[in-house]
Amino acid sequence: MEINHNGEDQQQIKPTTDQVKKVDLNDWLPITQSRNGNWWYSAFHNVTAMVGAGVLGLPYAMSQLGWGPGVAVIILSWIITLYTLWQMVEMHEEVPGKRFDRYHELGQRAFGEKMGLWVVVPQQLMVEVGVNIVYMITGGNSLKKIHDLACPDCKPIKTTYFIMIFASVHFFLSHLPSFDSITLVSLAAAVMSLSYSTIAWAASAHKGVVPDVSYGHRATTTAGNVFNFLSGLGDVAFAYAGHNVVLEIQATIPSTPDCPSKKPMWKGVVVAYLVVALCYFPVAFVGYLVFGDSVQDNILISLNRPVWLIIAANLFVVIHVIGSYQIFAMPVFDMLESFLVKQMKFQPSRCLRFVTRTTYVALTMLVAMTFPFFGGLLSFFGGFAFAPTTYYLPCIMWLAIKKPKRYSLSWFINWICIIIGVLLMVLAPIGALRNIILQAKTFNFFS
Repeated sequence: MEINHNGEDQQQIKPTTDQVKKVDLNDWLPITQSRNGNWWYSAFHNVTAMVGAGVLGLPYAMSQLGWGPGVAVIILSWIITLYTLWQMVEMHEEVPGKRFDRYHELGQRAFGEKMGLWVVVPQQLMVEVGVNIVYMITGGNSLKKIHDLACPDCKPIKTTYFIMIFASVHFFLSHLPSFDSITLVSLAAAVMSLSYSTIAWAASAHKGVVPDVSYGHRATTTAGNVFNFLSGLGDVAFAYAGHNVVLEIQATIPSTPDCPSKKPMWKGVVVAYLVVALCYFPVAFVGYLVFGDSVQDNILISLNRPVWLIIAANLFVVIHVIGSYQIFAMPVFDMLESFLVKQMKFQPSRCLRFVTRTTYVALTMLVAMTFPFFGGLLSFFGGFAFAPTTYYLPCIMWLAIKKPKRYSLSWFINWICIIIGVLLMVLAPIGALRNIILQAKTFNFFS
C-alpha cells in the first residue's frame, strides 16, 4: 500500500509480465517504435503510398473504359476514396485513450477479436505483398527502359536482371528499423511521383495527338471489349491504394487530448489528395487524348522523345517505387515480426529482423521475375484486393462502430460505397485474368 498526495490509501498496481512484454514489443515493432510524425509527414507518406505504378496505367485504363465512363470512374473513385480515408482517420482513436495503430486492430474493434483478423489480415497482406511484387516489376521495367533509351545499340538485357538490380536496393533499405526511419526515402519518393507524373502528361501534350488517333475499342469483339472494360475498372482501383497503410501512417503521429492525431493526419491527407488530383487527372486524360487506343499499359513506354526527358522520368519512377515499396513493406514486416515473437516465441532481435526482411524481399523479387505481367497484375490486384480495403471495408467498419441512424445520409452514402466496392471486387478480376492468360500465351518465364 502507498499513500497518495491527498492522504488516501491507494494500492500500488504492478504491471503484469504480459503487459510489460506488450509494451516492450510495441517499442520494438516498426509501426509503433517511434511517434515523431506531423502533418507533412502524413502528406508525403500518403502521396508515396497513393501515387505509384497505378498512375502510369491510367491512360491505358481510359482506353479500356472510353471517355465518358473513364472520366466518371476516375473522378468518382477520387471522391469515394477520400471519403473512406476520412473515415479511417476518424476511427483511429475511436475509443478514448486507445489507438488503433494497424488496420487489423480496427477490424477487431468492428468485427471482434478473431473475426477481425480473418476479415482484414488476408486482404491487407494481399494488397501489400501484391503492390510490392508489382513495384518490383515496375522498377525493373523502368531500369530496362533507361538502359534501352540511353544505349539503343547495346546488346539487349533481360528484364529479369533489371528486377534483380532493383531488388538489391531493398536488401539494404528493408533493414531500416521503423516507419519513421524511412521518412527521407518517402519524401524523395513523393517528390519523384509529382515529377514523373508531370513529365508524363507534359511530354504527351508536347508530342501532340498522334496521327490517325482512335478513341474506339481496343478489342475487335464484343466479349473482348467487355473484358477490357472490367479490367480497366481494376486498373483505376489499383491507383487508389493508400488506405492499406493509412492507420500505420497515423500511428507515427503523436496524440494528446488537446491535439489528437486525426487533426494533423487529416490535414496531411487533404494535401496529399490535392497532389493526387494534380498527378492522376492530367496523366489519365492527356495521355488518352494523345495516344487513344494505342497507348501502352505504362504511359512512359509510349513516349520515346525527347530521350533525355523520358530517361529522367523513368529514373524518377525507379526512385519513387523504391520509397513506395518500403511504405507497403513496413506493415508486412510489422505483422511478420509480431507473429514470430508472439506466436512462434522468437526473441525480438536484429538477427530475427534481418532474416525475416531479407527473405521477404527475396520472395517478392522471385515472384516478380517469374510473372512480370504488369498490366494484368495491376487490374487483378486492383479489383480483387484493393476494392475491399479501399472502397467498402472502411464503410462496413463505420456502420459497425459508429452505427449511424438507418436511412440517414451517412447510412445511404456508406451503403452506396459498399455496393460500388463489391461490384468492383467481383467484376474487375474477371477482365484482368483474361488479360493475364492472353499475355501468358506468348510469354517465356524469366525472360
